[in-house]
Amino acid sequence: MLTLEKLLSQLMYNPEEPILFNSGFFLYFFAAFLLCYQLVINNTRGRVWVFTLFSLYFFYKACGHYVGLVLLSAVIDFYLSNTIHATENQRKRKALLVFSIVINIGMLVYFKYTNFFIGVMNDIGAGHFTPLHILLPIGISFYTFENLSYTIDVYRKEIKPVTNFMDYLFFLSFFPKLMMGPIVRAADFIPQIYKPYHVNAEDMGKGMYLILGGLFKKVVISDIINQNFVQYIFDDPARRTGLECLLGVYGYALVIYCDFSGYSDMAIGIARWVGFKIPANFDTPYKSSNITEFWRRWHISLSSWLRDYVYIPLGGNRKGKVRQYINQFLTMIIGGFWHGASWNFILWGAMHGSLLGLDKSRINWMKARGWDQWTGMKKGILKFLGILFTFHFVCFCWVFFHAETFEAATALLHQVAYDFRPDLLPTVLNAYPIVFGLMALGFLLHFLPNITWEKIELRLAGLPLWGSVAIMVAFIWLLIQVKTDEPMLPIYLQF
Repeated sequence: MLTLEKLLSQLMYNPEEPILFNSGFFLYFFAAFLLCYQLVINNTRGRVWVFTLFSLYFFYKACGHYVGLVLLSAVIDFYLSNTIHATENQRKRKALLVFSIVINIGMLVYFKYTNFFIGVMNDIGAGHFTPLHILLPIGISFYTFENLSYTIDVYRKEIKPVTNFMDYLFFLSFFPKLMMGPIVRAADFIPQIYKPYHVNAEDMGKGMYLILGGLFKKVVISDIINQNFVQYIFDDPARRTGLECLLGVYGYALVIYCDFSGYSDMAIGIARWVGFKIPANFDTPYKSSNITEFWRRWHISLSSWLRDYVYIPLGGNRKGKVRQYINQFLTMIIGGFWHGASWNFILWGAMHGSLLGLDKSRINWMKARGWDQWTGMKKGILKFLGILFTFHFVCFCWVFFHAETFEAATALLHQVAYDFRPDLLPTVLNAYPIVFGLMALGFLLHFLPNITWEKIELRLAGLPLWGSVAIMVAFIWLLIQVKTDEPMLPIYLQF
């Protein structure tokens, strides 16, 4: 009886232990899913039902009764999109689209921004409102944007809506990307539902490469660096020297990249194993030689979403240079606010938006002088300086992104500017040998040429089944040996 009770408790939602790709429970969940999925592998409707039910259970294990929000969102946008498609009157179509946007954004605003706006009202003296006890549903920022893009694309007549509700629920709840993206477009995903299941050696090799690489980035590099160094720095930067603070910022740049890209890679790899291809979400962003390139490489699904559904509708670059810069600035502020209900996120977005405008001016200025035509050593030096500047600007912005308050961010920057203490470098390095060893490894792997990873993918794709299983078992054993004692929740889980 005790064993049965323990099993049942494991199957129920536990807010202290949400299901994650790097959790032990996920291995059992995924094994059960694969077994059931194989039983219906040649039946489209069976695959849809099995995948959807497992996805809804996965979300239940992640956030309990908030799984109802996914169902509610799916119902609303499924029927609204079909009504928009069937309606010929343009005014009615636009009214239905506005209704969909209001419902989706309203739901997001309520759960994510209510207490932020209450705080603003209290700060400006417009009242004395008590903050509400509202828990942020996991993944709401991601599936809200997927809902919006779907309905807008139907309104624009770029796609036809699905006529089977389960197909739309399957798209929206697809568990590999449900909680932390990537933000997937219906136009890319839904046509794959109706294709015969087909997974070849390349899919298996690519999937294993992404899953193992993602686990390594998340569990080894990100978690260990964060738990053993970065947290100490950002918890109380005023007590640290400027050198420690700067190294902490470099560490966080690696932590957030390995955390989020690692989880995205795992999602894409799992999807590849079950017959679905999801576009890449990161492309070694710290190799970027300017901020425009950075946003083509960082969180690609979000930046492309903001481009298509915010920047272009605002006017894009069609109404002159000044308006283009304003549109970029507003888009990045919205992108910053999407990350969280904090002035720090808004400032983070504003800084990126400002530099994007300056970068456009710089590119035009260089073209006018022919500098963009440089080759050889001149081009190499210019690119190196661009990478160096872009990386440090991004790191500067990460300070405000990660700090709990504006005061904490400025305290850290104050230490770097006025109490740097470079003479303590040997002492600091000796105090955290594993941390700085992993940081060096992380940046080294990040800057390796892409051809290196392509060769590894090909090698994995060429392995026999027993070889793949052996590598997976050995890798999981290694992770168990080196992982942190206390599992670290993914950073983007809060967004």
